[in-house]
Amino acid sequence: MSFSDRVHRLRQPEYTGENRCVPCTAVNLAIAVVIGGLLAVVSPPAAVVVFVASVAAIYLRGYLVPGTPTLTKRYFPDSVLKLFDKHDVPEPPSVEDDADVEAFLLDVEAVEECREGTDLCLTDGFRDAWYGRIERLRERADVDEGVHALFDGLDIDPDRVRVESYGDAYEAYIDDTRVGQWESRAAYLADVAAEAELRGRHPAWHRLGFDERTEILGALRLWLERCPECDGPVTLGEDTVESCCRSIDVIAATCEECGARVFEAQFSPEAMAAG
Repeated sequence: MSFSDRVHRLRQPEYTGENRCVPCTAVNLAIAVVIGGLLAVVSPPAAVVVFVASVAAIYLRGYLVPGTPTLTKRYFPDSVLKLFDKHDVPEPPSVEDDADVEAFLLDVEAVEECREGTDLCLTDGFRDAWYGRIERLRERADVDEGVHALFDGLDIDPDRVRVESYGDAYEAYIDDTRVGQWESRAAYLADVAAEAELRGRHPAWHRLGFDERTEILGALRLWLERCPECDGPVTLGEDTVESCCRSIDVIAATCEECGARVFEAQFSPEAMAAG
């Protein structure tokens, strides 16, 4: 076995690279410094060896002391962990924003009042048109071009826009700046298909900014009944997302058959209980 193979076997990808927990790394480096300092009093060469080995372990495994990620989540204040967290969960929109989104979707006849006026549901016409576009997109090998339409009318050169996939997730970039992200290919297909349908239904769509467009499209995914990826049912419920540094409570819409996440937003269980 080569040296690189041995190093690869020691590496823990769940705690290194993009998944590295910065607070864990900082705490363990501090521990390594303290241990090295104490050993230096007795044997400086041994202190150097231990410190180098400790740094190597932190680099390869993400931490030195076993259980550090769990301990960090448990004892560090959430306000501190949020500074280092790489898991981006969108905050829920304000009441005013939510009302504006619903007003827009009502105006374009994407949704209508149902259940004796106590709820909103997709209109039959929009549901059929939206799912029809999703089905056609799903059959295409490459759907990256569809996301360029989100930037129409924004004075952005389409050549500057690119889409990258990471596992099942998608991210949109303008040059090297990330401007959009989707939890899954299912969410991505839903937004690209909905954008094409809404663009033809409302003459003011092209005057909306990118953030306004993605907010409307993201909210519309809450009404998905069938999964854009596997065509199975979509369920709405509460979940806990584990990031590198903390646990986040979210309200999520998930495809039952394939597990694709089509919507995710952070919420407070205390606020829900109080309401």
